[in-house]
Amino acid sequence: MKTVVGIPARFASSRFPGKPLAYLAGKPMIVHVVERALAADVGPVIVATDDRRIAQAVESTEARVCMTRPDHASGTERLAEAVADMDCDIVVNVQGDEPLIDPEAIRAVIRPFESDPKLPMATLAHPMKAMKDRHDPHVVKVVCNARGHAMYFSRAAIPYPRGEAGVPLKHVGLYAYRKDFLLTYPKLSPCESEQAEHLEQLRVLYHGYEIAVTVGDFEGIGVDTPEDLARAEKMLH
Repeated sequence: MKTVVGIPARFASSRFPGKPLAYLAGKPMIVHVVERALAADVGPVIVATDDRRIAQAVESTEARVCMTRPDHASGTERLAEAVADMDCDIVVNVQGDEPLIDPEAIRAVIRPFESDPKLPMATLAHPMKAMKDRHDPHVVKVVCNARGHAMYFSRAAIPYPRGEAGVPLKHVGLYAYRKDFLLTYPKLSPCESEQAEHLEQLRVLYHGYEIAVTVGDFEGIGVDTPEDLARAEKMLH
């Protein structure tokens, strides 16, 4: 399978404007993400952005830059534009605010495609370590079926711990798609659950597509605020 790792990155952010260019351990955060993606060694890395400042920041790396339209509603749609004319089978979507992402996580998210030629999409999860996260709406949970495919994602506590409950699964926001499905995704209509939860992967389930979930020790740190950036800085030193 020909795999491409894509990193959608935009300058605008309601909570942290200019986030991809925020300096972390001496270089822009987007460069850390690129370096982690390159270290996975699964295929070429592209940065999909609509901002020249972000493009210039990654010129010193081995990643390609694809300038995209500014009006995309999500990183997934931005990535779909970027890879439309590329010769590839699988596209990995690495968030531009994951400077500590484990290269092994990138390798792990593409493995389900090797055994299932019809699988459209895959993601990751890990057993929740802090039970206080169960009711935290900022922490997305996932419940899987017997095949290891997602049944539902939610910001609520799922499964609800009414009695004896096992360890819930915390979703990790790393995705991989078969290219033809990634190009189909922007054409799918949004659904009520996606809009209520603000989780774009629910659109995939609503329209009847399957998402394989690989469970492992994949916990990282996403940078959504300047406080998260300070935490990441400490972890890198």
